[in-house]
This record gives sequence, structure tokens and C-alpha cells, in this order.
Amino acid sequence: MSDRIQDIQSFGEALVNHVAKTLVGQEETALLMAVGLLAEGHILLEDVPGVGKTRLAQTVAQSMEGAVFRRIQFTPDLLPSDVVGVNVFHPGEGRFQFRPGPIFAHVILADEINRATPRTQAALLEAMQERQVTSDGVTRPLPSPFFVLATQNPVEQEGTFPLPEAQLDRFLLRLSPGYPSAEAEREMLARVARREGAEDVLPALKPVVAAEELPRLAQATREVAVHPDVQGYVVDLVRASRTHREIRLGASPRAAIALLRATQALAALRGRPYVVPEDVADLAVPVLAHRLILSPEAELEGKTGAEIVRELLDKVPAPTEAH
Repeated sequence: MSDRIQDIQSFGEALVNHVAKTLVGQEETALLMAVGLLAEGHILLEDVPGVGKTRLAQTVAQSMEGAVFRRIQFTPDLLPSDVVGVNVFHPGEGRFQFRPGPIFAHVILADEINRATPRTQAALLEAMQERQVTSDGVTRPLPSPFFVLATQNPVEQEGTFPLPEAQLDRFLLRLSPGYPSAEAEREMLARVARREGAEDVLPALKPVVAAEELPRLAQATREVAVHPDVQGYVVDLVRASRTHREIRLGASPRAAIALLRATQALAALRGRPYVVPEDVADLAVPVLAHRLILSPEAELEGKTGAEIVRELLDKVPAPTEAH
């Protein structure tokens, strides 16, 4: 187990360094991206324009050797068949032939996903949950590994369609890179002046892991030990969200499973074969916040899911000495 933990830790360090070559000051976000890959979950990058969401997704995709990468620009006129594929009739052969859509790839960048109509967004549901797509009654498996890295802008309203709760629940993590620090922004400008900006560096980046190696690393994270007390801590947090007065619909059992899997990946990335309560606390917001439906009163007051999850962390006691 120690060798596999070391391999996982080395992968995480390599991915963080990989991202650091194109984006400054995003080490924590890069580590959480590694958590998503190892937990075999999809990731939603939600933040204001210009903070590097798309560049981050491209960099992570390029970190995998042998992975097929497809970028889908979501727009209001995008159709489900533009994503999944379509059957085309060949008169000479007298039969239909399936023409795969861009969803048949290892890594999908769903750029500005909330600009597509709900019907097109729904085309991703089966793919994200079942790793397969169904077209005209025929079900086809997707490549392994399969990840959706989606971006969306939370401040624009016109021409957007908010993601439904069922769609949000399919994302393991929702991350907000945020604005860089003053020091990071100065370094970014210095890189651009030296012609070492992301657009200059990205084409030359070398992969840090083979695509077929990721499932093996992901399987190793499932062997990370989780003490029953830590499991109980996860359950207590999730159940507390269901009775909070400002939450109309709390986290589901799927959310509890997602949090558990993510903590196993984070523990391995931190070099441990066991989960500690701090791993749970560090991942509670990115895993749970986007799955909560707030009460109308809380929304009127401007409350966010992240704020309420932090309240839960303050109220729910964490276990001690649980390895």
C-alpha cells in the first residue's frame, strides 16, 4: 500500500507543478482537481470571467498521456445530437450508421455549460452518471477514464439556463479558482512580458500520467482506510444539512458517498493511508455546497451554500484520534 500511496502522491505533485506552469497561484485548486480525477468524479469550475477556468481545464486534460480531449462550446442552439452523436443514413448501403459526437472522449471540456438549453444539458446526465450514452435505443459505452470538466459564469443571467439540481448532483466538486493574489498577478504579467504566458507554455507541456494509469491509481485510493468514527462524521454532516432551517433540500446519500470517496483521494495525495477529520472538513464545501437547495428566505438574505456548510462544520463535532 505504501508504494501505491507514494505513486498517488507523486501524481498529485506532478499535476500541481504542471498547472503551475500555465497558471500562477492555483496550487490548491490543482490539488482539488487531482482529487476529482482520483475519485473518478466530474468537476464544475464556477467563477467570474477571466480567472483561467478554461485554461485550467485544458492544462489538466493535457496532463494525461494518451487521453482524447474534446472541447464543447455550449451555446443556446447546441442540440443533444451535437453532443452525443447522430445516426446518418447511407443510401448506397441502405442502412443507418452512428456518427459519434464529441462526448466519446476521455476528457470533455463543457465550456460555459449553462449557456445550453436544459434539453442539451440533460444529454450529459447519462454520460456523467453511467459512463454511457443511448441514442435511438442503442446504448454505447464511453471510454475509460471519462471526465467532464465544465465551466460556467455565475454572474451572467441573460442567455443562460441554470443547471438543474440533478445535473449539479453529478459533479463531484464545484471549484471557484478566484482572483489571484497581488503577488501572483504580478508574476503572471511578468511571464507574459517574457513570452512565458499560458498560451506560450501550454502547447509544449508534457503529460504527467498515462490515461490508462489513472484507473489503477483511482482504485488504490479506495483502499485508503476510513475509521468508523470518520464515516460517522460524514453522515452527521450530511444529515445536519437536512434539518438546517435555511436549507430546503439537504445533501443526499449520493453526496455522502461522494464526500467519502473524495476524502480517500485527498488523504492519499497527502501521503496517508487513512482519512482524518481534517480531510473531511477541507472537502465539505466543494463537495456539498452545490448540492444544497436553500430556502427562499436564505436566498433573499444572500446566503450561499458554502456559508451554510461552514456553519455545519462549526456545529457538528469532529471525532478525535480516529485513524
